[in-house]
Amino acid sequence: MTALLELVPLLISIGAYFYQGRDIYVATATLMVSMTLMLPVIWVAGRSLPKMYLLSTVLVLVFGTATLVLHDPLFIKWKPTLFLWMVGIAFLISGFVGQQPLAQRLMQPALPDLQLPRAAWLRVNHLWVVFYAVCGLANIIAALRLPEALWFSWHGLALGLASMLFILAQAYWLGRRAGPPAAANDP
Repeated sequence: MTALLELVPLLISIGAYFYQGRDIYVATATLMVSMTLMLPVIWVAGRSLPKMYLLSTVLVLVFGTATLVLHDPLFIKWKPTLFLWMVGIAFLISGFVGQQPLAQRLMQPALPDLQLPRAAWLRVNHLWVVFYAVCGLANIIAALRLPEALWFSWHGLALGLASMLFILAQAYWLGRRAGPPAAANDP
C-alpha cells in the first residue's frame, strides 16, 4: 500500500504539468509540496518511512529548489538520474557490506521458501545495479534530447513501468527457484 502512496506525488505533478499549460515550474513546486505532505500519510499507513522515499524527497527538495530559484529545468530533470544512480550504488555496496545483499533483503521476505547461495543473490544484486545504471542513463539522455512535455511523461511512466516489469521478472525467476512449501508435520 505504501508503494502506491509513494506514486501519488508523481501523478499529481504530471497532472499539474499538463493542467497548468505544461509549466515545469508549477509541476516542480507541486511535486515538492506533495512529496512533503505525503510523508505523514505514508508514516500513518506503514508506521515507517521508506528510506528510498526519504532520499527521493530530499533530492526533489534540493533539485526542485535549484530549478525554481535558478529558473533552469535541467536540475529537476537530473533528479531521477541521480536518484537511480544513488540507489544503484547502494545495491553495489550492499554486496560488500552486511550478511545479505540489498536484493536479497528486499525480495526474500516475499519468497520465504527460496534458498539461494550467496553467489546467486550477488548475481541478482548486480542485475539491480545494472538496471539502475541503465535507467539513470536513459533518463538523462531523454531529458537532454526529448521535448520537455515528452520527457515529463516519459520519466514518470516509462521508468515506473520498467521498474515494475524488472521486479516482476525477477520475482518470477526467483519464484521458480523456490522449493515446494515444507509440510507442517515434516521433521
